[in-house]
Amino acid sequence: MRIRALGVVPGSLPPGPLNAITDVPGVLVGHSTLVGGSVNTGVTAVVPPGYTDGQPGYAGGLPGAIAVGNGYGKLVGSTQVEELGVLETPVLLTGTLSVFRVADALVSWLLARDPAAISLNPVVGETNDGYLSDIRSRPITPEHVFAALDSASAELPAEGNVGAGTGTVALGFKAGIGTASRQVADGVVGVLVQANFSGTLTVLGTPVVPPVEMPVPEGNSCVIIVATDLPLDARQLGRVARRAVFGMGRVGSDFSPGSGDYAIAFSTSRAPAMREYELKGVFQATMEAVEEALLNSLTMATTVTGYNGNTQYAVPHELVSRARRPTPPVV
Repeated sequence: MRIRALGVVPGSLPPGPLNAITDVPGVLVGHSTLVGGSVNTGVTAVVPPGYTDGQPGYAGGLPGAIAVGNGYGKLVGSTQVEELGVLETPVLLTGTLSVFRVADALVSWLLARDPAAISLNPVVGETNDGYLSDIRSRPITPEHVFAALDSASAELPAEGNVGAGTGTVALGFKAGIGTASRQVADGVVGVLVQANFSGTLTVLGTPVVPPVEMPVPEGNSCVIIVATDLPLDARQLGRVARRAVFGMGRVGSDFSPGSGDYAIAFSTSRAPAMREYELKGVFQATMEAVEEALLNSLTMATTVTGYNGNTQYAVPHELVSRARRPTPPVV
């Protein structure tokens, strides 16, 4: 169940129609999931507008930025995005040791669509799903990457144990992919997360303690993708990306030194940038959407037994429901 179905409503801003990153017009999401034996992993693709309807891509790129909460990870293509303030490709997520194979396959997919392309900067992030999946096997093939890209749609993305979230865990429970959105300033801020980090799950300020003590897997990380149709330049998107990382604190992240915590933000608008004082609502929308997306990544996940017989249990929904924010009295 998504977190709202459990009566938990993070924040105060209204969500978009799907309450997902795909509420941002033109943004698509696709997954490729690998499950079997010692493998629980996959690929998740976030495809900005420009690669639909047979088009090769977005000429000149889109305004983009990256924020690093803790750099213990592998984010292919990050330095060029930071240097130029431009996102040139879809953003893909996967497991740690498959990130390089995914980046290579993404380049192949892009070159096939644009015969005139000479140089490309693929952006691929990862978290370590090695507790539930044999990451040394590096099972991702180009066909898995192409499947995620080619299946990308504007529908509500699958969440939990799917794509790059198939083998991830967070805050003491099975986690995965989560998404959410907020409407603000005549636009939409959408978020998709790959949750795989440590801490104590916190729902609306209330800690949720596992019913039994469970081991905390190594390899803690989180990748957050923020998309918006609001007119933001690269510098402003950097400010938004930093707030996305801040949003992890709302659900109880301990920001471990071994965690690779990144946020990638991009805008689909080429209109003149918003004024700085208008960003307050955008920051609020970003942190609320991150909070809800992370909670969705947990409540949509199911228990998995995987590599070496390791088991990670889904969060009991009744524990989450108890943290519902009380309705304020009518005055």
